[in-house]
Amino acid sequence: MSRVCELSGKGPMTGNTVSHANNKSRRRFLPNLNEVTLMSDVLGQSFKLRISAAALRTVDHRGGLDAFLAKAKDIELSTAALKIKKEIAKAQAAA
Repeated sequence: MSRVCELSGKGPMTGNTVSHANNKSRRRFLPNLNEVTLMSDVLGQSFKLRISAAALRTVDHRGGLDAFLAKAKDIELSTAALKIKKEIAKAQAAA
């Protein structure tokens, strides 16, 4: 299981651990990933996604999963999220 957010594409970053004696050694900064269940209003079904805490706040700010995916770039989304986005677009076009 990769440590990448399914909605924002946020992944691990690298940097230095700096000691009090100013010794530097490499380290990884991992994203704060949580497994959450998000509800789609258009499809009327819930989806289980592994997303970062920052992406979860953005989903709430934009007004839900449907609004977030409508604005999201396809490059940043995982294959599962891209599939959900296309289903939502198809359902909105039919309605």
